[in-house]
Amino acid sequence: MQKLKEYTKHPGSFIVFILIILATIITVGTMLFLVAYILLKGIPNITPQLFEWEYNSDNVSMMPAIINTVLMTGATLLMAVPIGVFSAVYLAEYAKKGSKLVKLIRVTVETLSGIPSIVYGLFGFLAFVVALKWEYSFISGSITLAIMVLPLIMRTTEEAIMAVPDSYREGSFGLGAGKLRTVFRIVVPTAMPGILSGVILAIGRIVGETAALIFTAGTTAAVPKDIFSSTRTLAVHMYCLLSEGLYTEQAYATAVILLAMVIIINALSSFCAKKLTKK
Repeated sequence: MQKLKEYTKHPGSFIVFILIILATIITVGTMLFLVAYILLKGIPNITPQLFEWEYNSDNVSMMPAIINTVLMTGATLLMAVPIGVFSAVYLAEYAKKGSKLVKLIRVTVETLSGIPSIVYGLFGFLAFVVALKWEYSFISGSITLAIMVLPLIMRTTEEAIMAVPDSYREGSFGLGAGKLRTVFRIVVPTAMPGILSGVILAIGRIVGETAALIFTAGTTAAVPKDIFSSTRTLAVHMYCLLSEGLYTEQAYATAVILLAMVIIINALSSFCAKKLTKK
């Protein structure tokens, strides 16, 4: 109440305060409405048939799509995280300060972060499906997603590393540690919460991606036999059900499972991040 009285003394501050409150209410209200709508529409349509091992037109099972989503997320992170983290370490710690090349790389990374996913899908289609003749496959989709989330991981990792105080580096050098040991024993562990935040954002984008995967991984509703088999993730599965127009109720049920899956993956990632931060 005391802070509110202080705001009322200054009309400009009070207007900004009201706008902030309204923006918060609108944002939270919209999110709660969407979640409630999905749950109300989807939960009544969740049946045991939706979790059968094999998909067919009778059960419209989402189990293959769930497994594919986990596999696709793991394969994408396996490729994107090491490259993104090591690239960010080079830009933040080893590259020459003020270098034009570094500035160009940063501008390029920021530009790539804002490109729509459909563009990545078309690139993956032309590069992997057509040029390399991998056709619609698991490997085409995972590499395309790795390229898509790489700028996000690079940028967040670089910002996290640059946020580490220089006193940490100076203290390590003062104790006789070399550059490599300082970076990977002092700087990177200190920046780990920020790095993992970028990884969590990347996971959310991977799990919810459809456009890039339709053009690269395909829409086959089955667990891939190998990396060159066509497949579909849970988000693509939901899109296919809605586009066919015959399984709208099952699509709502799929949306509930997708929402729960995103929450579980983010919760596990946050838990791991806290454990690593404590260590």
